[in-house]
Amino acid sequence: MKKRVIITAVLVTIAAILVYLVLSEKPVETKLQEPALPYPYHSEDVTFTNNQADVTLSGTLTLPEKGDKFPVVILVSGSGPQDRNSEFWGHKPFLVIADYLTRQGIAVLRYDDRGIGKSTGQFMEATSNDFATDAESAVAYLKTRKEIDPEKIGVAGHSDGGLVAAIAASRSKDIGFIISLAGPGARGIEVISLQSELIARAGGASKEEIAVIRKLNGKTVEILTKTTDTTRLRTELTAFFQKNMNSYPAKGLPPGFTKEQLFTAQVNAMCTPWYQYMFSIDPADFFSKVSCPVLALNGAKDLQVDAQQNLPVIEKAVKAGGNTNVTVKSLPDLNHFFQTSKTGHPSEYAGNTETFSPVALAAMSDWISAQVK
Repeated sequence: MKKRVIITAVLVTIAAILVYLVLSEKPVETKLQEPALPYPYHSEDVTFTNNQADVTLSGTLTLPEKGDKFPVVILVSGSGPQDRNSEFWGHKPFLVIADYLTRQGIAVLRYDDRGIGKSTGQFMEATSNDFATDAESAVAYLKTRKEIDPEKIGVAGHSDGGLVAAIAASRSKDIGFIISLAGPGARGIEVISLQSELIARAGGASKEEIAVIRKLNGKTVEILTKTTDTTRLRTELTAFFQKNMNSYPAKGLPPGFTKEQLFTAQVNAMCTPWYQYMFSIDPADFFSKVSCPVLALNGAKDLQVDAQQNLPVIEKAVKAGGNTNVTVKSLPDLNHFFQTSKTGHPSEYAGNTETFSPVALAAMSDWISAQVK
């Protein structure tokens, strides 16, 4: 079988790298939730410009069939290059979300990441802060559309997109609400360290093996903290990984990866502008400056952005800034992509017939409707 590689919509890890999985499981061919044409609503391909970055974003705007002055949600993808449907292994979660919300009377704008699909720009040179300017440009565009209520424009981001939504809302008064879908609230390195342990444990690693992973994580953090020059960082990380490669537990490897492939990918990821920015900031600083309503959802079986670690931090940060309109929910049995899951392990993503849980879809729709009525 041909190996399938995906860029995760989650923070990079020592155990789970930016180029995350080579799955042996065959993706399901039937996506039960994917809508079929003709849609009972208006769907339009659109473009808008981020003048600050000289980038043109290409996307799809869906509008309910009847009425006007609709509330609207902008969908923002997680880390890694994503198209407007945020497609992974044939699943198209943003298509499913857009279809559901539009049928409920809520317009949706989803777009290709910069440098991906029909959008211009350089994806690998951008940080979460840059992606926030793309989202702000989407807000500005929607304010020009007569079908949209300019007072009811929201941003919903998955994984790192949840952070992007918070960054944008922390400095824009034009954003009426935000939704964090498995977005980080804790510092990136804290999310990363716990993520690698949870995935290793779900993959069958012993306590002793997890202890080794924890030790290697700690030393990697030391190197990242002391070394800001990426040329020197690459040299030091490469030397460290080569020295410790043999001691790394095999159960911590993504299926199909050798240890050398794993650590080479990690070094490359850690030296990118996106990773360096993620490592340097605290998401709570942005959430504390968000004055609009906030919904934060996580799957209880999310091993990549743990609900217990991140939801309380988001809630605390938002309230610390004086905003009491914050709702956090941990949804039972859902994984990082909001699929109903047995363990939450990433090996279950591709073969799942569910793209995005109806429970999560209803939670989003009901909350948005309550905010914009």
